[in-house]
Amino acid sequence: MAAKRRYDEDPNQPGDKRMKRLPSFSTVIREAIMVKSVQNLFVAIEPLLRKVVQEEIEKGLLNSPRYVDRSPCMRIEAPAPSLYRLIFKNPPNTPIFTGSKIEDLEGKPLQILLVAGTTGSPSSFPAPIKIELLVLDGDFPSDGNDDWTNEEFNKYIIKERAGKRPLLTGDVSNITMRDGVATIGELQFTDNSSWIRSRNFRIAVRVVPGSYDGPRIREAMTDKFVVRDHRGELYRKHYPPKLNDEVWRLEKIGKEGAFHRKLGENNINNVQDFLRLLNVDPNQLRTIMGPGMSDKMWEITINHAKTCHPGDKIYSHGGENITVFLNSVYELVSVTISGMLYSLQELPRIHKNYVLQLVQEAYQQQDSLREVDAIPNASLALIQSETVIQGPAGTLPWYPTNQDFQIGGLGDDEASTSFQVEYTGSFHFEPYP
Repeated sequence: MAAKRRYDEDPNQPGDKRMKRLPSFSTVIREAIMVKSVQNLFVAIEPLLRKVVQEEIEKGLLNSPRYVDRSPCMRIEAPAPSLYRLIFKNPPNTPIFTGSKIEDLEGKPLQILLVAGTTGSPSSFPAPIKIELLVLDGDFPSDGNDDWTNEEFNKYIIKERAGKRPLLTGDVSNITMRDGVATIGELQFTDNSSWIRSRNFRIAVRVVPGSYDGPRIREAMTDKFVVRDHRGELYRKHYPPKLNDEVWRLEKIGKEGAFHRKLGENNINNVQDFLRLLNVDPNQLRTIMGPGMSDKMWEITINHAKTCHPGDKIYSHGGENITVFLNSVYELVSVTISGMLYSLQELPRIHKNYVLQLVQEAYQQQDSLREVDAIPNASLALIQSETVIQGPAGTLPWYPTNQDFQIGGLGDDEASTSFQVEYTGSFHFEPYP
């Protein structure tokens, strides 16, 4: 009787009586780790492979006009050349707060102009153009390119948040541009810009889609800016500050803060008071601010204050034979000495200390100042301060002190004249007529 074949024997190898060996535990773990690594590698390079494949497909499409013509939806739109463009005449005045009227840097309504796309020279169309204002994300344009497609522009238009009023209200739509000019009347934001990623808005203007059939007119947009909540306007600084602004409108002086209280205790309540003491006695003003204001903060504050326009008013204060003329913040404009007019640069050194004393006296006796319509005629007063001596043509100017002068005649037969001159001012010579 034949022996039974073992169940684990290989029928192809009848002589092989060995058992199959199972893989070790470490081998199984190692192979699993390798498979996982390969899967992770595929996941990592998949986006790169997709991008490369997409670029190659696009290159193939661009190099195959026949295919592109048959598939217009696959075309890649290039920006059309802009023969004309819209611009803002002046940028908006910042900072901008919600609910506040938006004006330009000159305090006037925003104005939109139509210019040539290449030269920037003013342009106009015979027929009026309809334009509208929009709000753009401050990140536009993302690549800094100064030309863009309509699709790129539309992608960055910002709309109001759900449940909110329109983001930009006033003269926003149906604005008519005539002769290449359009003026924007009322315009204001209803929401701040803190809720978008860039935290900045831009105001843009474009031709109303569908209202114009002609060469492309590129859209205009402002620089990016932050729109703050109107509650912050109560504490905002003014640029430039005005004379009657409260002194805390200056940089580094907080409302009801320590510096504000110190200035109030010394009767410095507005920007004009601050500038007057700064021009008359800056050391005293620095002492009032105290050591809590660092030198850097002090420099920032006074530089901001000096941007304030002093106005056109002129005041006079007189002493013995000397009258000083000051503007509204007590800057010395000019001086008259015995009826002769001098600027600060021309002022004789022997009079400077007395003039500074008169300025300080004017500060202390503000009720004694007299407002004048204008400074005395400078040209007449300066001519009166000069003694004109005529001499031969070609004589150079000469500015001596007390000494003898001898001026020769035009010919050898003409006698020379000697005389004594007392120097009372500057001298110059004019050609003999």
